[in-house]
Amino acid sequence: MQRLLMQYVDLPHQNFHVPPGLTDDVDVACAAYEAAIRQAGGVDLWVLGIGTDGHIAFNEPGSERDTRTRRVQLEATTIQNNARFFEGDVAKVPKEAVSVGVATIMDAREIVLLAKGKSKAHAIARAAFDKPSSDVPASWLQSHENCVFIVDEAAASELTKRAGNARTFESASGIAHTLERRN
Repeated sequence: MQRLLMQYVDLPHQNFHVPPGLTDDVDVACAAYEAAIRQAGGVDLWVLGIGTDGHIAFNEPGSERDTRTRRVQLEATTIQNNARFFEGDVAKVPKEAVSVGVATIMDAREIVLLAKGKSKAHAIARAAFDKPSSDVPASWLQSHENCVFIVDEAAASELTKRAGNARTFESASGIAHTLERRN
């Protein structure tokens, strides 16, 4: 996070928080993280990515809307997709992680989901148009009052295929598109 995000934003280091990754007692650390969020008055902004299977913040398919910070088992696709951070060696990728839960994310005042590349197109379309469910955890974001998806042309490529009542999105090239959403 430091290398890919924090060095580029003007945010005091003490205002940037990630879930506990290295700890002797995961359950206690997760509960303390949730308590710290409450004590701080909540989260102003979550910046999320999306997995090719529609997971957000390691909330893998099957993650319910009411989940909070916890230990999660990573899906095989997530492990494979993250091998690039481990010299391409799947065996080096952790099989579990600590994740903020979907409810923890949904409590934020604002959410930004970022995606780029054709490999994310199917997940973006499902997140935007599937009925919200644990099958595609990012689909829960549809009900958030202040959530924005920022995607490049490739990641947006399946949106027009799934169009149904009017929704507008702006592509990376600055062209506004109207989508219709099916109920």
